[in-house]
Amino acid sequence: MAGTEPEPGGRRRLRDDGVRTPTSAEQSKVEEMVQEVFNAFKSNHHAPQYVLQREKHFHYLKRGLRQLTEAYECLDASRPWLCYWILHSLELLDEPIPEAVASDVCQFLRRCQSPQGGFGGGPGQHPHLAPTYAAVNALCIIGTEEALGVIDRKKLWEYLHSLKQPDGSFLMHLGGEVDVRSAYCAAAVASLTNVLTPALFTGTAQWIARCQNWEGGIGGVPGMEAHGGYTFCGVAALVILKQEHLLNLQSLLRWVTGRQMRFEGGFQGRCNKLVDGCYSFWQAGLLPLLHRALHARGDTALSMSHWMFDQSALQEYILLCCQCPAGGLLDKPGKSRDFYHTCYCLSGLAIAQHFGSAHLHHEVVLGTPENRLQATHPVYNIAPEKVARAVMHFLQQPVPGAEPEGD
Repeated sequence: MAGTEPEPGGRRRLRDDGVRTPTSAEQSKVEEMVQEVFNAFKSNHHAPQYVLQREKHFHYLKRGLRQLTEAYECLDASRPWLCYWILHSLELLDEPIPEAVASDVCQFLRRCQSPQGGFGGGPGQHPHLAPTYAAVNALCIIGTEEALGVIDRKKLWEYLHSLKQPDGSFLMHLGGEVDVRSAYCAAAVASLTNVLTPALFTGTAQWIARCQNWEGGIGGVPGMEAHGGYTFCGVAALVILKQEHLLNLQSLLRWVTGRQMRFEGGFQGRCNKLVDGCYSFWQAGLLPLLHRALHARGDTALSMSHWMFDQSALQEYILLCCQCPAGGLLDKPGKSRDFYHTCYCLSGLAIAQHFGSAHLHHEVVLGTPENRLQATHPVYNIAPEKVARAVMHFLQQPVPGAEPEGD
């Protein structure tokens, strides 16, 4: 947004310079709703405390694994996503998944796996890279021998090859569209399951780099507007392929840090758009990846205790503006809860709470100590130990393309 007016506490409201537009009117409306939430929080507490409603979120998620209302019929082609969103939310809350439930999820996802390789959005549906990513992530979260054994790696490798395009990009599905999501989904599942080969990703990093535009962020395809979801997918894919240096990192850093809203504290997905809780991960999750890339370049200005965004402001937005009183999280005040926003609001909250790892690990937890979530891997968005377990498991198995003839 153009100019902003400072508020007490460092917040800055939109200043429209006397030119009111539909966009500025919507932004002002959101700021008013958020201000009401902040005011209510301050006035209803003698000593205000930020509280993550863990129990309510847990019960909302647990119910969703077993039964969904008819409102979810429109997501019939996204059923592995529902498994992933719920399972990842539960692991962030450090809630164990009962063995019987985990086994049922494994059997369901097995039925979603296509004979051609990859996973469809439901049993009997055509394979697609998006639900393939979700299914593989869900199975890695469960992490049992049964779960990891569901994945047909040879067929998955063949399916990924069938989607690869001469310019280095990937189709989302046979006969489907090309965009940066497909490159990330392919790189993520290939690296987790040890089917990543140089031939499979020839030219992919260079194609992704061409999607970075003049704004500094990454669009869906070369020449398109920069977008938080596509930017995360592009950068994370390049991290997997060890090719982050192909990007203009300073331009990217300037773009993503400019997406944190100065009044709300959350992130917008694109320039001149409204705040949305899901970008708490898609945008904030970029900062650990950028931190790592800039550190590898020897950037001495980097902090060794904080990411390059206001971690407390993001936590405040999520805890005050994105929690449904009945459980689950949402986009912004006035919106409905759903499993997608629950997953990515909690993922963003985890990113904001945890800096670094091992001896460099530093925590910034707003509110009560019970608000602390488990850490999430910024590339795959599942628990770091689940990534390590899956990688170690599949490293013991041969890469399909490298198997000797006749095997």
